[in-house]
Amino acid sequence: MAKPGHSQRVNLLPHHRAHDARHLIQRWRVLARATGCKLRTICTVEGLPVITLESAAAGAGQPAAYLSSGVHGDEPGAAWGLLAWAEKHARDLKSGAFLIAPCLNPLGLILNTRLDHRGIDINRRFHDAEDVICGPWQRWITGRAMRFGLCLHEDYDAQGIYLYELNHARQTAGHGIIEKCSHIIAADPRTGIDGQRARGGVIRRRTMPVNLPGMPEAIELHQQGCPVTLTFETPSEFDLDRRVRAQVTFVEAALEVFSVS
Repeated sequence: MAKPGHSQRVNLLPHHRAHDARHLIQRWRVLARATGCKLRTICTVEGLPVITLESAAAGAGQPAAYLSSGVHGDEPGAAWGLLAWAEKHARDLKSGAFLIAPCLNPLGLILNTRLDHRGIDINRRFHDAEDVICGPWQRWITGRAMRFGLCLHEDYDAQGIYLYELNHARQTAGHGIIEKCSHIIAADPRTGIDGQRARGGVIRRRTMPVNLPGMPEAIELHQQGCPVTLTFETPSEFDLDRRVRAQVTFVEAALEVFSVS
């Protein structure tokens, strides 16, 4: 990974703290107190809390934007990008409806591994109500009114930014969002990504994939009634600063698109 630069636009960490899950969680605790968000620990893994945040509006039952990161611990740009967005937009957290899962795999972040403390990819376990992480996540999210979901990730093989869109609507939202981020990192030029057809950095799904080894978070959200989910990927071999800025811009662009849709 390239040595990150510094940016005045987002509050980055020195490179050696990219996998400091405890510091990440502490920053979210401070932000929750400042914005009036309800922070809860849905489970504890090897002494590390898996936390969620719920804004006051979401707690009152307003349809919420769901935001998550940290499912894979070797994707730190996503986790720090979500925090950077939240710290930049603290006022929006006070007034808007948000459900946030900041780091669902904290030990994986510390160990810089895709897998969790058991050696399991939890992004194939979100259907499992008995799973030690995904079960509590299900109990937290079930029955919530959601407008859309954003799942932030990174990809070792990516050649640029791209997203998966699961959306029953006729119009694709992803192209406009990718375009707003492409001044930071260009769209992945490949026409096939992970065995799926891609165009301009967008993989569009109108139907549920079948024969999966387990249920990813975005698809389980869709099953729970979330009408559209976007899974955003930054290339993990690119500079950390650019990846974080791309993640921040993605969330900003998606919120802008769905606020008027």
